[in-house]
Amino acid sequence: MKKIALVLVAVLAGMFSASAQKFALVDMEYILKNIPSYEMANEQLNQVSQRWQREVDDLKKEADTMYKNFQSDMVFLTDEQKKKKEAEIVAKEKEASQLQYKYFGPQGELFKKRESLIKPIQDEIYNAMKKVSEERGFQVIFDRASSQSILFASPRIDVSNEVLSKLGYGK
Repeated sequence: MKKIALVLVAVLAGMFSASAQKFALVDMEYILKNIPSYEMANEQLNQVSQRWQREVDDLKKEADTMYKNFQSDMVFLTDEQKKKKEAEIVAKEKEASQLQYKYFGPQGELFKKRESLIKPIQDEIYNAMKKVSEERGFQVIFDRASSQSILFASPRIDVSNEVLSKLGYGK
């Protein structure tokens, strides 16, 4: 009898808590595409990334040229000169690797630049979603763009335009 009462209480509690929750969806891709400062920040990141990649590529080409010259001149060089040239080539390759790591590594310049440009925009979006959630009583807001498991959702629960309105980009 106790087990039945306990199961009944658990089922009733589950029903009450499930009915009290309100959910909503946002489409982050849609939101970000409608924020001009995000597009400008992305373009700026692309330009900086391409410039840095050219620098790294130039160093790698320089190392390749040094290696090709070394191979063609190798028969004319003494053992000491060969070691010196090999060391120079290795140093140039190492310089290119270090520069690549400096710019594109896990805590590199590109990461820091992305943080400084994109993070404030993401924080604004988060705060706008939080306001919408508090005003409308949502417990959870899912991102439709990043969730592969949402096959269908009613457009009525998509609050992307409300979030854009809170950000000052009314639709």
